[in-house]
Amino acid sequence: MKDGVNTVALTVFVLFFAAVTVMGFLAARWRRADNALHLDEWGLGGRSFGTWVTWFLLGGDLYTAYTFVAVPAVIYGAGAAGFFAVPYTIIAYPLVFLFLPRLWSVSHRHGYVTPADFVRGRYGSRGLSLAVALTGILATMPYIALQLVGIQAVLDVLGVGGGASAGWFVKDLPLFVAFAVLAAYTYSSGLRAPALIAFVKDTLVYLVIIVAVVYIPMRLGGYGQIFDAAAHKFSAVNPATGKPVGSLVSGPQAQWGYATLALGSAMALFMYPHSVTGVLASRSRDTVRRNTAIMPAYSLMLGFLALLGFMAIKAGVGSGVKGYNAQLAVPQLFEDMFPSWFAGVAFAAIGIGALVPAAIMSIAAANLFTRNVYKEFLKPDATPAQETQVSKAVSLLVKVGALAFVLGMDKQFAINLQLLGGIWILQTFVSIVAGLFTRWFHRWALLAGWAAGMVYGTWKAYGIASPTTKHFGGSSTVIPVIGEIGYIGLTAFVLNLAVAVVLTLVLRAAKAPEGVDETAPGDYTAEAGDPGVVEEKTLVAPAG
Repeated sequence: MKDGVNTVALTVFVLFFAAVTVMGFLAARWRRADNALHLDEWGLGGRSFGTWVTWFLLGGDLYTAYTFVAVPAVIYGAGAAGFFAVPYTIIAYPLVFLFLPRLWSVSHRHGYVTPADFVRGRYGSRGLSLAVALTGILATMPYIALQLVGIQAVLDVLGVGGGASAGWFVKDLPLFVAFAVLAAYTYSSGLRAPALIAFVKDTLVYLVIIVAVVYIPMRLGGYGQIFDAAAHKFSAVNPATGKPVGSLVSGPQAQWGYATLALGSAMALFMYPHSVTGVLASRSRDTVRRNTAIMPAYSLMLGFLALLGFMAIKAGVGSGVKGYNAQLAVPQLFEDMFPSWFAGVAFAAIGIGALVPAAIMSIAAANLFTRNVYKEFLKPDATPAQETQVSKAVSLLVKVGALAFVLGMDKQFAINLQLLGGIWILQTFVSIVAGLFTRWFHRWALLAGWAAGMVYGTWKAYGIASPTTKHFGGSSTVIPVIGEIGYIGLTAFVLNLAVAVVLTLVLRAAKAPEGVDETAPGDYTAEAGDPGVVEEKTLVAPAG
């Protein structure tokens, strides 16, 4: 590890960071509408993004600092288990191809801004809608925190993050700086800011990854030596457990955990509010379908990126350092392997890769609060301008909450923050996805199923300890009945579904009131411009 501040890399990083910040403010003038004080404009970019803008936006939204920092960190620390992120993104896109176009159509027809809006309209249940909204906010906050951890890791390696011996203020200063930047341009420009910055972010990411997977192995003697070094490290026995510290290839005992984590994560991916926000900002149903077809290009990049964890082992990153923070492995690899100027470009890719999704996440969480808490329960007669102002303010509060998450929880394996959110958000799958195809489930049964899944998932995750934390130290435990180790979120989802099915049968037999469904079958296949689409009335101002 180099000592002191890497001045050249820091300069390049700051220049890119400043450039995208300026872009964030200028984005307010991009595709500017006549009525900017409308939630559809600030929170959904006017629902006007075409195929390429949506592709970059979703890429910037879904492939985050989590991709650059946490996934290679798990591979660096434990080996093959970290590759679950590759199959889960491959599974996700065929899955969402089935239901995202339907969600876009019904949302476009009725002017829905959030998934909780759809649940409210489909089941006529304010309680179920509130549960979906609060779950989305709760799951999003640790995800934003994960982005802030990524920025902190970069600045630590650059020499300006304070390090382990620094006081709390200096050590956490990068998080406060990130908060200030995010707060400013998100408040000003809404979803247009991350949509515009995503072009720069994704270009930098592809550039850095292509260079890294070619250049770094050349420096290290080829992939054969890289895999040999990784195998040697993982074969070492951990004195505390008496077992190998990791594995280059997952063994039979890890297959249930690997498969359930990949499947559960794939199901959860587009339940997140920020994912839905990117979809609903699309111009047309065909735009959504095209993007689900071409988004797997990012999965190829993710596979290459994951290999950086093995490269960091071969390069000796953190070697001999007791308690080394695995989150620093990839940033440190870049600084050690690349010329300083290109290391600055790589650090900028990670930093911007944190800003873009964090902005979208805070907007999505704010939309949930505004539409499904403030307007639904506090001020039903709120004007579009009032909704927008409340959403702007709440987007700031969400970032404060994310700061509290990351300052109060263990950061050694930041991926657990995102996996914890995944356990929660997966419990909205039944209400949202089933509702896009059938009205069979009873609203009270869905609410009970959600509650059962949330309680079980949180309880089980709370009880998992790790070497660095007493609680929430992982996301896998023994699956009841089966007896294998598996993803808690998927087990909670099965419990959720079982409760919803059983109670639906009971409530239907008892003829319990089902609520009013404001949607019609034709709403789920509607295209932009079809008669009856709400956005033509008053909900969306025309793009300028």
